[in-house]
Amino acid sequence: MTERKPTGVTFESWVDKQIRTAQERGDFDDLAGAGEPLSDAGTPVEENWWLKSYIHREGISGEALLPPPLRLRKEIERLPETVAELTTERAVRDAAGELNRRIVEHLRAPVGPQVAIAPVDVDALVERWRTGRPRPGADQEPPQRPSADRPARKARWWHRFRR
Repeated sequence: MTERKPTGVTFESWVDKQIRTAQERGDFDDLAGAGEPLSDAGTPVEENWWLKSYIHREGISGEALLPPPLRLRKEIERLPETVAELTTERAVRDAAGELNRRIVEHLRAPVGPQVAIAPVDVDALVERWRTGRPRPGADQEPPQRPSADRPARKARWWHRFRR
């Protein structure tokens, strides 16, 4: 269809002629899915069907369509579960700091519906993270006390200055 529509010919008749000549050449023969039923034939047409199929096809979460304040609010709600998997306090503080940076950025120039959001209290989050974690060395055996058959080791003199 690189040729231009001649003047004086309606679009409908010109397009019909292009389709007919393509059929005569066999351009529509042996196409993928020829003779097979349509996959969604008989199902009712939903509003925004194309958007739902795009999200499904691309593997995108539906949250990507939410306005920024609602996305931030969902992140705030999921933050305790997210940081529970982290192994260091520094990583927890970094994750909360990054979320707080985006919250403050949104509060400075709000976009979308007005939803009440506030920065996360990092110290309270870290404290909750600490209480949810097992104590380091809790699964290890406590240090053995010297027994009668094994005398206590005497501390070396240079250990007095290590504090």
